[in-house]
Amino acid sequence: MTDTAARAANVRAASESVRRRSFMTLVRVETRKLFDTRSSKILTAILVTVGVGSVVARGLVSGPHFFTLAGTAGIGFGTLLPVLAILTMTGEWSHRTALTTFTLEPRRGRVLAAKCVPPLAAAVAACLLAMLVAAPVTAAVAAAQGVPATWQVAPHTVLGWVAAMVILTAEGLAMGLLLLNAPAAIVIYLSTPILWSAIGRLGRAGEVLAGWLDLNSTTNPLTNGDFSGGDLARLATSALAWIGIPMAVGVLRVSRKDID
Repeated sequence: MTDTAARAANVRAASESVRRRSFMTLVRVETRKLFDTRSSKILTAILVTVGVGSVVARGLVSGPHFFTLAGTAGIGFGTLLPVLAILTMTGEWSHRTALTTFTLEPRRGRVLAAKCVPPLAAAVAACLLAMLVAAPVTAAVAAAQGVPATWQVAPHTVLGWVAAMVILTAEGLAMGLLLLNAPAAIVIYLSTPILWSAIGRLGRAGEVLAGWLDLNSTTNPLTNGDFSGGDLARLATSALAWIGIPMAVGVLRVSRKDID
């Protein structure tokens, strides 16, 4: 009876510990995981270097246009941030730590949700970094060229640009969650723009298909600051195809997957 009572007490204590573990604690843990691995550290360093370098390089060959310089960093961000998201979502399986993670937190949905937060926050932080770098570069280029700087930018254009980076990062999360294999997810993500470019050249049907399902194209109106109802419909359709459905299938797969 004593042993039974002790085991029951241990089970209750473990259950209470799980219930007390807040979502923000999981987010902090996943944030550390995001930047603790060697590949993530290298990729983060490359991302910062590419972001800062592209802004400075564009400033050297272009005029002092603040948002043009900041937006240049988005070219590299649109490729590197989704790759970082893929590594975040597949890290448990490539490093064989899923058993430990899901033992400490059996509610797998909460773990997956916590994994989504750091890469999406990193996308916003990367955009802010680009604008912080673009400000002094714009002022320096204006002074060097002896021309007035262009600082005007519509708030909805900035928000649209940040939203586009977040959406592309979410695509990386969805692809990683669906496949649970980093190399396969990265290859598919990087090859889809080439594939859609080829499809878009296959006549009118190809143009329509690419116009509705190519997420890189449907996010362009966000970055251009020119967004209409038709653009919203195309963005929603492509986001459902490349984020919503893969994410749902991935969550179902992880929820039912045996871990050894």
